[in-house]
Amino acid sequence: MNSNAEPDTNQHPDSNIPVNTPQAQVGPEGVANESNEKTMGGLAYLIFFLPLIVCPQSQYARFHANQALVLLIAAVAGDIILSLIPIIGWVLMPIFSICVVALEIYGLINGFTGKQKKLPLIGSITILK
Repeated sequence: MNSNAEPDTNQHPDSNIPVNTPQAQVGPEGVANESNEKTMGGLAYLIFFLPLIVCPQSQYARFHANQALVLLIAAVAGDIILSLIPIIGWVLMPIFSICVVALEIYGLINGFTGKQKKLPLIGSITILK
């Protein structure tokens, strides 16, 4: 074995500090480049704060966390308002819940496939910057 092996190109020659650590970026068409970001984007619709903990610097994960938080707030507010309206609200509540689940599935698909699309109706609201 040759003791003068070439150093790893991803390591600084004097230490074990990585030199070119790839940063996960969102491409020009709003598509995530790293699978970890895609996973966090999809999981945001199940636990909205998870991407904020796991990938705090990722704009893609933050985008989907924001979309999931807005959807959660809209779902809770809509359920409360509809539960207070007698008869008509009680009839509309299951329809509203089906719409919320459909938006969540739409967000899950976009998150896991790497697309950065806004949810219909509520997607333009930004809480997390």
